[in-house]
Amino acid sequence: MELQVYIDGKWYPKSEAKISVFDHGLLYGDGVFEGIRSYRGLVFKLEEHLDRLWESAHTLMITIPMTRKEMQKAVIETLRRNKFSDGYIRVVVTRGVGDLGLDPAKCKTASVFIITDKISLYPEAFYEQGLQIVTVPTIRNFPEAVSPSVKSLNYLNNILAKIEAKNSGCIEALMLNHQGYVAECSGDNVFMVKNEGRGSKKKPVLMTPPCYLGALKGITRQAIIEVALASKIEFREQVITRHDLFNADEVFLTGTAAEVIPVVKIDGREIGGGKPGALTLKLRKGFRALTARDGVRYKV
Repeated sequence: MELQVYIDGKWYPKSEAKISVFDHGLLYGDGVFEGIRSYRGLVFKLEEHLDRLWESAHTLMITIPMTRKEMQKAVIETLRRNKFSDGYIRVVVTRGVGDLGLDPAKCKTASVFIITDKISLYPEAFYEQGLQIVTVPTIRNFPEAVSPSVKSLNYLNNILAKIEAKNSGCIEALMLNHQGYVAECSGDNVFMVKNEGRGSKKKPVLMTPPCYLGALKGITRQAIIEVALASKIEFREQVITRHDLFNADEVFLTGTAAEVIPVVKIDGREIGGGKPGALTLKLRKGFRALTARDGVRYKV
């Protein structure tokens, strides 16, 4: 059966799912979205994703033409129609149809579409062996220009970084902010682990850059922080440099599509002996356990 796509209150076969060429989401990237995962009949942290969607839309002054409850029902019904108990969900809200000018007031009603499908962001081997990443010339957008807290359809900054990474022989890019500090990757948040102390008193400390430096407030990022704190692992949100990452004991990335993936080499520097670290693997296991209980359940 062909995939069914939700568009403004109706479902269409994938081959017939269309939006107007005058939609400002297409013409100007004027819209917001969320990438969400379902695991074994549970939409992971659906409420948190919808909260972020509504916040992003509010900042852009887009009125979503449905309630959170209606959106939740539409997400679940789209999963059911496509018979997905495990899947990836893309919820998109555009400014809607307007004219060829920039004025958002010319778009009378926002448009909503929901896609459910399978996704595999990185090859499975990288989860076992670790990922190599490279710092790219394209910096993360200035927070005062395009806020990283708004998950908008404007992803050219990230796409340019991805192109540069692939041109350098890597599939993921490390992005710095305008001050030269670590912000995030092209689509994932960055974490590092440093074993602090001396001798037998050494203990791992988990760190990630604060979002005001140019990182998205990732849902998976927050989930990993929750898992770490529940496990009594010391956590800090602090400024991180490339030097810090080069000399970390462990580095890993997080994201809805990526989940938790270890990094073993950055700009040619080996991290943690060139293999995934023990804390990374522990946190990934804790994250998987969390995906089985934190969210909204449904039946296919």
